[in-house]
Amino acid sequence: MRIRVRRTGGFAGIERRAEVDTSGRPDAHEWQTLAERALASAGRTPTAGVPDGFHYEITVDGRTVHTADPRLTEDERALITRVLKEGA
Repeated sequence: MRIRVRRTGGFAGIERRAEVDTSGRPDAHEWQTLAERALASAGRTPTAGVPDGFHYEITVDGRTVHTADPRLTEDERALITRVLKEGA
């Protein structure tokens, strides 16, 4: 499974991207479960956020959803944080 996160917006407007390929990872099932829960709660079209807030585009195996601060669910926030931390 390939998980990609693109973060835009914020006060400085700096874009950040990261990607994780879970193939062959011992924790692949954990990633898959988290990704499925995050995708289930996010919308397909960009959502309105708050001024200077972050907007997120999450792509999992070609399926893309959008979300924004402060409307992130716990699953979305967990997935985004993990991908941005561990992704290259």
